[in-house]
Amino acid sequence: MEFNIKSGSPEKQRVACVIVGIYETRKLTLAADLLDRISNGFISDVIRRGDMEGKLGSTLLLHSVPHTLCDRVLLVGLGKEREFRAKEYREATRAAVRALGQTASGEAVSYLSELTVKKHDVEWMIEQACVVTLDTLYRFDTYRSKADEHGRELRKLTLAVPRRSDLADGERGLARGLSIAAGMKLAKDLGNTPGNVCTPAYLAQTARSLAADFGAEAKVLGREEISALGMGAFLAVAQGADTEPQFIELVYRGAADVEEKPLVLVGKGITFDSGGISLKPGEGMDEMKYDMGGAAAVLGTFRAVVEMKLPINLVALVPTCENMPSGRALKPGDIVTSMAGKTIEVLNTDAEGRLILCDALTYAERFEPAAVIDVATLTGACIIALGHVATGLYSNQDSLARDLAAAGEEVGDRAWHMPLWDEYQELLKSPFADMANIGGRPGGSITAACFLSRFAKAYDWAHLDIAGTAWKSGKDKGSTGRPVPLLVQFLQDRADIALGRTVRRGRPRRDAHDTHDVHDAD
Repeated sequence: MEFNIKSGSPEKQRVACVIVGIYETRKLTLAADLLDRISNGFISDVIRRGDMEGKLGSTLLLHSVPHTLCDRVLLVGLGKEREFRAKEYREATRAAVRALGQTASGEAVSYLSELTVKKHDVEWMIEQACVVTLDTLYRFDTYRSKADEHGRELRKLTLAVPRRSDLADGERGLARGLSIAAGMKLAKDLGNTPGNVCTPAYLAQTARSLAADFGAEAKVLGREEISALGMGAFLAVAQGADTEPQFIELVYRGAADVEEKPLVLVGKGITFDSGGISLKPGEGMDEMKYDMGGAAAVLGTFRAVVEMKLPINLVALVPTCENMPSGRALKPGDIVTSMAGKTIEVLNTDAEGRLILCDALTYAERFEPAAVIDVATLTGACIIALGHVATGLYSNQDSLARDLAAAGEEVGDRAWHMPLWDEYQELLKSPFADMANIGGRPGGSITAACFLSRFAKAYDWAHLDIAGTAWKSGKDKGSTGRPVPLLVQFLQDRADIALGRTVRRGRPRRDAHDTHDVHDAD
C-alpha cells in the first residue's frame, strides 16, 4: 500500500474519497467546513437531518457532494471535541479505514491527520495514522486456498498536513510509522503462523534473514553449543520435544561509538506450549502457538529499529524450543541447574517460560548491557490481574519502568507497573533446591517476575508479561503485534537522549484552527 503526505484543500482533491471529521456537537472540522461551504451547506443539511451525530467511530458515506472534485466524502465521528485525545484519534482513524474497506475507494485523502490532539504534533499524527491504518488492514491469509474477500483493497492513502511547512515533519512521521508497522506485521505473521511451520528452526532462519537484509549480525546456537554454555534450565524444557532448540543472537551496532553499552531485548520463544507433563486442558490449546509472542515482538522490534537506523547498539536474544510431553520430558519434582549455577525445583512443567528466560538473562551479562528487557507470554495470572488491556511491567529500577510505561502511553500500547517486593520472593522457597519454579496461585505473575529477577541482578532489568496482550481470541482471533510499538518508542526515546535531543513526547503542536493559511496547495 502507498502513503503520501500532502498539504492541500479538500475541495480540490480529485480522488475516490475524502475523509473529514465531525464532533458530537455537530461542529465541523476545518476540512469538513470547507467542503460544506463549497457545496452550499450540503453537509450541514445532512447533519441537521440527524443522519450523522458525530459519535466517536461513527461513519457516513456521502456520494456526489455538489461542487467537489471527489467521488465520495466520508464523514467520521470524533466524539466530544473537548475530550479529543490520542485514543480518540486512533479510534476515529481505525473507523475510517474500516469504512473505506466497505467501498470501492481504492484511493483516499484523509484530513483527520490535521486535527488537534493535545500534546501531539504533526509527526506523531502521521506516524500513528500510518500504524493504525496498516494494523487495521492486516490480514493473514497465507494458509487459505482462497483468500477471504474483504472488499476492494485500499491502494493509496494520502495524509493531509495543515501547512506546507509541516511536510518535512509529516515525512519523518510516515517513515517511522512504516517501520513500526513493518515490525508489527513481522510479529503478527510469526505469531499467526502455525506451530508445525513456525518451529525453532523457522525463527532462527527469520533472524538470519533479518540480519542479511538489514546489515546486522546473527548467531544461532544449537543443542550442543547451548549445553556447552551450561544452559541446563533451557535444555530441560526442550528435552521433551523432537524439534531441536535454538538460541538466537542478533546484534545491531547503530551508535556512533560501537563500544557504547547496548540495550538487550530477550524474547520467550516457546513455539508450542502443551504444558509438558503438566498438560494443559485441550480447550484453547491451539492458541499456544502464540507462546512465542515475546520472541515475535523482539524480532519485530529489532526489524523496526534497524530499518529506522536508530543511533543505538541493540542486542536481541531468543531462546526457542517446544514444550512437549514425552518419555524424555521434564517431570514435576525434577531439579535442574541453570547457566547461573542456581538449582531449580520444577513443581510445574507448564511454568517453562521462566526456565528458558533465566538462562538467556544470564547470557545477557556478557554484553555489559545498559539495560535488559525481557518480553514473554509468561502467566495466565497476568490476564486475571490486568485483562487484555495492559501489559504487566516489572523492573528492578523504577526509572526504567517509568520510561517504558511512558513510551507505551505515547503510542497507545499501555503497560502497568506491578510490584516486585521482597515479600513475594519468599513464595519461591524450595526444601530441595535454591528455588522452586512457581510460587503458587496467589500473585502468580508477580512471583514469576520475582523468579526472573534473581537472574538479572547484574544490570538494570525490566520484564513485560504480554500474556494478555500478545493475541486476541474469539472471532477476531490473531496476534496483535504488541508490544512492538512500546519497545520502539522506548528505544527511540533512548536514542534521542543519547543524541542530546528532547524526547518528542508531550511536545505541543500548533493548532490547525488558529490560521487560515492551512490549505495553500493542491
